[in-house]
Amino acid sequence: MGTKTMRAVRVHAFGGPEQLVYEEVPRPAAGPGEVLVRVHAAGVNPVDRYARQGFTVLPEPQRPQWPLPYVPGSDVSGVIVETGAGVTGWRAGDEVFGLVRFPGRSSAYAEYVVSPAGSLARKPAALGHAEAAAVPMAGLTAYQYLFEHVEVRGGDTVLVNGAAGGVGHFAVQLARTAGAGRVVAVASGRHETFLLGLGADRFLDYTRTPVEEAVRDVDVLIDAVGGPDGHRLLPVMRRGGRIGAVFPGEYHAKRAADRSLTTGVWQVRPSGEQLAELARLADSGGLRIAVEEVYPLAGAARAHARADRGHLQGKIVLAVAPA
Repeated sequence: MGTKTMRAVRVHAFGGPEQLVYEEVPRPAAGPGEVLVRVHAAGVNPVDRYARQGFTVLPEPQRPQWPLPYVPGSDVSGVIVETGAGVTGWRAGDEVFGLVRFPGRSSAYAEYVVSPAGSLARKPAALGHAEAAAVPMAGLTAYQYLFEHVEVRGGDTVLVNGAAGGVGHFAVQLARTAGAGRVVAVASGRHETFLLGLGADRFLDYTRTPVEEAVRDVDVLIDAVGGPDGHRLLPVMRRGGRIGAVFPGEYHAKRAADRSLTTGVWQVRPSGEQLAELARLADSGGLRIAVEEVYPLAGAARAHARADRGHLQGKIVLAVAPA
């Protein structure tokens, strides 16, 4: 394999994990305002799986049309090897991590990826590449929900539904940073010790206790589960509370309005500045990153099969061997 090619994972047809093919592809080059990153690890996100399936989770008119073949992935941690024209502040050899070209076809399941310079931050010194690659999409989603969208206020009670997953375990930790007075974590029983260790004040095993019967006076709900049963959590909310749905849910608009509840779904955006803040928290010990499993890049199909089964504690990551 020459310097003009690299190994990557591509999708040639929409469908199951078997559609992820490890093969040789052209190596990209950095353009103006971009850097070329030698990938050491790439995070596996739900949107990677939805794209692989042809976005069948969405109503047909809303499905993005992605030409085939394509390289999936947007979460990356690695080392800059080349800078494009006009790039300042970065140089070859810098260790970085970031959310690359999201939304869109970002191509992180590869040995090299091109990223806009402003989408990256310096990799936290306290984290290895696998941990750092687990941060960008999930960490930025939690950060933007808590600090920008639902805007947690001092003393708020925050409930995180689906607290053990990628976004959820960041939300549990960042809620306190955002000013929460009390954090309630909801997940299945095997995650209790993990979530209490992250700083949750109370843990609820939804398989044993109906959350809507056990909790009241919640100011902010971060719902990383959503779906048609989202409205079941309305009784936990204080009048005038805010619901941030990471995945779209049915919250019975009239019932929510009658209680002056606000609901919203927002799409995460890349931000090197916010990633730098997450890196600072990680380096200071204020943010722990959970990685459920690490697979080699050539094992992307196995990684997706595991992710499809769900019930993760943190994230799944692909490790990319040095070229």
